[in-house]
Amino acid sequence: MKVLITGASSGIGRATALLLARKGHQVLMVSRRKQRLQEIAESSATVVGELLFDELDVSDVSSITAFVSRQGEWLKDVDLLVNNAGLALGADPLEQNSTADISRVLETNVIGLLALTRAVIPFMKARKSGHIVSLGSVAGSTPYKGGTVYCASKAAVHMITDCLRMDLGGTGIRVSTVSPGRVAETEFSEVRFAGDAEKARKPYEGYRTMSASDVAESIAWIVLQPAHINIQELVILPTDQPSATTLEPLQ
Repeated sequence: MKVLITGASSGIGRATALLLARKGHQVLMVSRRKQRLQEIAESSATVVGELLFDELDVSDVSSITAFVSRQGEWLKDVDLLVNNAGLALGADPLEQNSTADISRVLETNVIGLLALTRAVIPFMKARKSGHIVSLGSVAGSTPYKGGTVYCASKAAVHMITDCLRMDLGGTGIRVSTVSPGRVAETEFSEVRFAGDAEKARKPYEGYRTMSASDVAESIAWIVLQPAHINIQELVILPTDQPSATTLEPLQ
């Protein structure tokens, strides 16, 4: 299987790339940080398949256009697109969000996802097969204070996926959403709080959370189902997180 994963330089994207490569698949990792991708590829001695890498900033449509042009031959046989790249910036009320931060979140989480998916679909249609998996979030269906922009962006991902599944009916292309709860030890929280390590740790303290590898295992399970089966949406929360906004540590 030939796999394209965005945001593969860290977190869930990195874990998914490594897991699928260990299972023998050819994985093309993309992100803004090409040097980081090269380091991951060169240090992964346990890979059975193949780890490739290229630079791609999904928040920049011109970067997507250039990437598709460079990788057009490889994309002719692409089996799986994992739309993993995404971010949140801050946890303040909307009026305290900067225009730049709002734009960056929407351009990355929504516009970029749409643009890259739109570019990849024709390659899959030509082969009458393929799978598009997008990382949503429990935040896409449950609001929380300070989450106006991020929650809206993930709600958009969920609706994009549901509509796309209908658009692609009869093409042989599967479409899925993976919606995780709290995942610790990734760069997500650090980016959200502008590198403030204390703030980044706080949402995960005192609870058993998931790891990026936990989510990667679930993604692998979805995509390795037989072609006639489509897991439309998978919601994954830690046992200590009974709902999107509720945390209950083990007593």
